[in-house]
Amino acid sequence: MVYITSWDEFVERSAQLFRADPDSTRYVMKYRHCDGKLVLKVTDNKECLKFKTDQAQDAKKMEKLNNIFFTLMSRGPDADVSKLQGKNRQKHNQGKEGEGNNSFVGC
Repeated sequence: MVYITSWDEFVERSAQLFRADPDSTRYVMKYRHCDGKLVLKVTDNKECLKFKTDQAQDAKKMEKLNNIFFTLMSRGPDADVSKLQGKNRQKHNQGKEGEGNNSFVGC
């Protein structure tokens, strides 16, 4: 079991894992409210990749990964997902009223 700290590396290796064996690869999301942590796991029963975060802004990244997997699953492992894998271009407007910190709420 490998925790990957870089989001881009996790996405790339996850897509490679799925393309290598689409029939046995699965993708699991687990959120622990009391810890405020989100763990994403991709495995094919031989290799297990994990990414852990407590940042709320990473929820958008998770949505992008979901779209990549939906595309690969529906169009096949040879589908072009390069448009979906573009760099995350989120703008952070810090100091705006009504914005709290960017972490998931814990217990």
